[in-house]
Amino acid sequence: MRIFTIGYEGATQDELIATLTSAGVERLIDVRAVPLSRKPGFSKNVLAAGLKEAGIDYVHLKALGTPPDGREAARKGRIGEMRRIYAAQLETPEAGIQAAQLAELAAEKPSALLCFERDPAGCHRTPLHEAILRGAEVVDLYV
Repeated sequence: MRIFTIGYEGATQDELIATLTSAGVERLIDVRAVPLSRKPGFSKNVLAAGLKEAGIDYVHLKALGTPPDGREAARKGRIGEMRRIYAAQLETPEAGIQAAQLAELAAEKPSALLCFERDPAGCHRTPLHEAILRGAEVVDLYV
């Protein structure tokens, strides 16, 4: 299995969609706890509409997002702390259900995990795929 990851930090919606399209991504899996953005084009409904127009499916898996204290740790560069907080999030029943959904979705068609951070090393996308999609080939896309 192959999974793509992408962050929209510093990108426009058009640039994000062009990057996904050129990589052959057919489904975007939004793993933000709060799928809202101050950046135009990246709030859930607007993003889903733009992706649909480009022929890319959109799925939001809220329980696989980072809790507020984890997001705060990531913003402050405390990646180890963010990973510990996120590991606890993945232990919740809701995250367990959505983790199973993620694995099924990723196996069906070329899919990308979406969050804000451009660098996957500072984002929960990395511990997410490490925990849920063990053994998958990971392709980090950059806009």
